[in-house]
Amino acid sequence: MYWSNALCSVRSEVLLLSGSLRHKPNDTGNKCTPYCFLFIREYLPMGGSVKMVEETLKLAYGENSELIKEKRIAAVQALSGTGACRLFADFQKRFCPDSQIYIPVPTWANHHNIWRDAQFPQKTYHYYHPESKGLDFAAMIDDIKNAPNGSFFLLHACAHNPTGVDPSEEQWREISHHIKAKGHFAFFDMAYQGFASGDPEKDAKAIRIFLEDGHHIGIAQSYAKNMGLYGQRVGCLSVLCEDEKEAVAVKSQLQQLARPMYSNPPVHGALIVSTILSDPDLKEQWLKEVKVMADRIIGMRTALRGNLEKLGSPLSWQHITNQIGMFCYSGLTPEQVDRLTNEFHIYMTRNGRISMAGVTTGNVEYLANAIHEVTK
Repeated sequence: MYWSNALCSVRSEVLLLSGSLRHKPNDTGNKCTPYCFLFIREYLPMGGSVKMVEETLKLAYGENSELIKEKRIAAVQALSGTGACRLFADFQKRFCPDSQIYIPVPTWANHHNIWRDAQFPQKTYHYYHPESKGLDFAAMIDDIKNAPNGSFFLLHACAHNPTGVDPSEEQWREISHHIKAKGHFAFFDMAYQGFASGDPEKDAKAIRIFLEDGHHIGIAQSYAKNMGLYGQRVGCLSVLCEDEKEAVAVKSQLQQLARPMYSNPPVHGALIVSTILSDPDLKEQWLKEVKVMADRIIGMRTALRGNLEKLGSPLSWQHITNQIGMFCYSGLTPEQVDRLTNEFHIYMTRNGRISMAGVTTGNVEYLANAIHEVTK
């Protein structure tokens, strides 16, 4: 046959298919691999690392999830949480162009940029209640009820950014009920799983409630915070579908959207994640370290509130410990923040958001004294 010579002459093959550099040949074609090329890996598929995606889905949907076993979840590796959100926004634009997404007030500022640049219509819903420094639950439920049937709702799965205000389990159940009654689609941005309570299972509770109630949902996951892989840009986008056939079709479309956007996701972060999560010993160590990080922030919240109360502040600082996660929405005004910057060299965003990761045992007393001074 005409291909027999190629099959029998393996040593003469010339591979000119892939646009990747496997090794640097010399003039004779022999391998001549300098040290700097030893760390080059092949491209990942458009959908990313299968192993990383499998392990990531277990974190969100549950270790023994029937949905995973039934292959009802379309999932691809994404460029961290930002990339997962953007990929989903483009998916919405292509397949649900007449709908809109409701985004909480306030939210992570980049959410608005993502859906704006995807040219997908945005609306907002009530979330934060400035007077109580907690959740404006009644107004939120009203907005869910009043939104057109079949709208999309962006929900922070845990450790809401920037407020640190999360619904209670009972409130999540009511939110789930009303979203389902209206035929809305819930899209969860879960950037802080494990970083809120210290327990990834507990931090996924909102998602599990929606799954129990029979929703089809989407999830953006990120390993920037809970594994410290900020620069590796590793995350996952998943969409729960009706059945395996639909999941295959949805994943195919997600990959087609990814191809002209970034072609393939990076490999090194995915290798780190899949190695840790697939090894029981390494995973146990990671879970312990995540809890240490979360507990430290929770401890700093307690210390900051305690120092303010010890100073005799007439204001209530209960919200510092009621809120959860990396950020504390302090309630400080822009003018008070300016005083902290100009008089005490303490820097935060002018909306009063404190990054609790920057509060330590060495500076918490100084911070409390300064806040007390500008809020007298």
